Amino acid sequence: MAVVVVESPAKAKTINKYLGPGHTVLASFGHVRDLPPKDGSVDPEQDFDMKWEVASDSRKHVRAIAEALKSDPDLILATDPDREGEAISWHLTEALAKSRALKKDTPVKRVVFNAITKDAVTQAMKAPREVDMELVRAYLARRALDYLVGFNLSPVLWRKLPGAKSAGRVQSVCLRLIVEREMEIEAFRAQEYWTVTAELATPRGQLFTARLVSLAGEKLDKFALKDSTAAEMAVQAVTSRALSVRSVEAKPGSRSPAAPFMTSTLQQEASRKFGMGAKQCMSTAQRLYEAGHITYMRTDGIDMAPEAVMAARDEIRRRYGDAYVPKSPRMYKNKAKNAQEAHECIRPTDMGADPDRLRLADADQRKLYDLIWKRTIACQMEAARLERTTVEIGSRDGQVGLRATGQVVLFDGFLKVYEEGRDDVEGDDDRRLPQMAEGDALEKRNVTPEQHFTQPPPRYTEATLVKRMEELGIGRPSTYASIVTTIQDRGYVRKEKNRLIPEDKGRLVTIFLVNYFRKYLEYDFTADLEEQLDDISAGERDYREVLDRFWRDFSAHLAETSDLRISEVLEKIDEILAPHLYPPREDGSDPRLCPGCGKGRLNLKTARSGGAFIGCSNYPDCRYTRPLGAEEGDAALSGDGRLLGHDAGDPIYLRTGRFGPYVQRGEATEDNPKPPRASLPKGWTPDELTLERAVTLLALPRKVGDHPEDGEPVEAGIGRYGPYVKHGRIYANLPEVEDVFTVGMNRALDLIAAKASRGGRGSTAAPLRELGEHPEGGKVAVMAGRYGPYVKWEKVNATLSKGMEPETVTLEQALELIAAKGGAKGKKKAAARGKTAAKPKSAGKSKTAAKPATAKKTAPGRKATG
Repeated sequence: MAVVVVESPAKAKTINKYLGPGHTVLASFGHVRDLPPKDGSVDPEQDFDMKWEVASDSRKHVRAIAEALKSDPDLILATDPDREGEAISWHLTEALAKSRALKKDTPVKRVVFNAITKDAVTQAMKAPREVDMELVRAYLARRALDYLVGFNLSPVLWRKLPGAKSAGRVQSVCLRLIVEREMEIEAFRAQEYWTVTAELATPRGQLFTARLVSLAGEKLDKFALKDSTAAEMAVQAVTSRALSVRSVEAKPGSRSPAAPFMTSTLQQEASRKFGMGAKQCMSTAQRLYEAGHITYMRTDGIDMAPEAVMAARDEIRRRYGDAYVPKSPRMYKNKAKNAQEAHECIRPTDMGADPDRLRLADADQRKLYDLIWKRTIACQMEAARLERTTVEIGSRDGQVGLRATGQVVLFDGFLKVYEEGRDDVEGDDDRRLPQMAEGDALEKRNVTPEQHFTQPPPRYTEATLVKRMEELGIGRPSTYASIVTTIQDRGYVRKEKNRLIPEDKGRLVTIFLVNYFRKYLEYDFTADLEEQLDDISAGERDYREVLDRFWRDFSAHLAETSDLRISEVLEKIDEILAPHLYPPREDGSDPRLCPGCGKGRLNLKTARSGGAFIGCSNYPDCRYTRPLGAEEGDAALSGDGRLLGHDAGDPIYLRTGRFGPYVQRGEATEDNPKPPRASLPKGWTPDELTLERAVTLLALPRKVGDHPEDGEPVEAGIGRYGPYVKHGRIYANLPEVEDVFTVGMNRALDLIAAKASRGGRGSTAAPLRELGEHPEGGKVAVMAGRYGPYVKWEKVNATLSKGMEPETVTLEQALELIAAKGGAKGKKKAAARGKTAAKPKSAGKSKTAAKPATAKKTAPGRKATG
């Protein structure tokens, strides 16, 4: 008998099927220990000694494992096959040893498998090893670095930059990428250029399109036709000359399939094809892995096990025939330098299990598995064969030259199954050209000039950001998703139409860190540190030496910022951002001169919330403000703003403040110091706002109707997280702002019901079974939880004990579980606290009771007397 420990209940359930009755499989529910968020958890003065603490949520799981070890003396650690998995195994052995649940002679084995299949698990059990301390030391170094940076740098931000939340070793570098891209976009100035295309007909009357590539014997570059005059002259040159085919060249070509997925490419493709965020993608992949459908999903590797390659080739032959199977298997070589991240690629565990056969109920899992299966099958298929044709066209005098290109697929190969998405759509030539021969005269049907403007670099999506991080060597497969999620959760970045846009807080934090901690935000420095951590995992560096070298420089930088004043920091940031905050004015006047009063100077200010805005130095005499990045033309909305009209006798104004444009009903008075206001939703511009629209905005939330079940109102409105419909405490998102004003009762009820069924915020999930009444009142029910079934009574939740099934558990058993959880006792304590707070005179020894204003101090332990 042996106790097998994995991370999650889902993984435990799958493995339990393969191991049988001779093993007890338990879940640790992730990491069981972490550094407490307080000073001294990593002590540089004591050789970077680290003080670990078992998390409160993890204590019961550690106790359960310790209890199981009393009857099953062997411990098998089967956590994930990477650095984090190794760390969980190490933490668990340390925690169990400290609690004396693990004796010195207790056999402890470590097993790893890349896929949760019967064969993989069985083989792993036959080849146990010890915990890999080199991987553990790499984890310790990474965790210590993250603590030293976050715990020491974040307080600097709080003191010097009000409203800033945190800084991180990698998250701040990632944020810098997004902020710098936004500044590139703002600094971008579009350049005009023109192209000329001609619709031509062959002698047989078949139409095709060619573009002008040379004029007056000179090759045209992109900006050769810089304005409409030049373009019209080019059109005249083409229309006034007879054209014929000068040459036809057809070249065979081929296109090979993309390599199978690793973590970063899976996240990129899921974002391109489904709009999935990195976190959502990895969460979905985790569930597929734990169910045994795919191999491990955190990897830098693209190689495939030989048996998987052969299985893929057999499946291709069975489905599509021999023509689609290459003569020899395709081999993909790993790019990862650190072996601990370079597991096998992400692939299905069974090549014959296509999405239709698997019948996954969850939509995200179904889509992602379909993507992984198709990519894996395609990577072992024959290349697509193409023919690319180029036709050169010209006038007899050589003054005009045009070119037509086309491409035709002769054999689809892997394209029959899958084609990789692209981040930036380019003009393609995937069209067939009509048959032509050299010397053929061509008839001109239409010659058209077209105006173009150069485009700024695109904002990052989560996919392109992960790709850029990978190119720079920042982060690792296990950290991509958490980094991208963290900068959004901190309010530094928002996602709009799948693009990442920096918020004011994000800009200010980045400028501050780049100015005062530049070295630690350099891409090369961060990438080099990642390589040092990889060296530790390979046993080539001592982790304490890496920490010591980093801390010596970093602590010196921290000391240099201790005397900085907030005003000094703001002035510096204002100076750096000046070209973007105060662009030159058309009349040549001082761009910092306040357009509100004409006397004060504009400068950067911060709000208590951490947002930034532009304000006048003559405040409070002049109350001109504008948001960061807003056009100065919005000045007309500052101060009294623009009167849109009157509604029910009230003036309706359009104004702008530090958080952007808003509408207001009436003026602030003594009786009404806060008149109704509403910010303009995303996509609404001040120029297009009408009185009618403003009134509907101020009237939100809008009552859609009464719910048929309880008669409570169903409302639609715009909140912090966007447009929504709500009923009671259940909020369901609406896709568009306009839906708030048009959504009907049937659709609103469908959205609310769907949200309630998923257990969303404010929703109450339906019980699996109702067991009856608790002796103290209230229903007792069996519920389905994220980590397994549990019984619920009012606010007490108790997990079903081992061996209990939700279908057979009785009310008596449920009451025992609730009592063990402290149910009735906890309820009485809560009631007692409520009475204490309400009646201070009977507070007794309670220190929390509110004292009456006339109460005298009493000695500790004595009762207050009336």
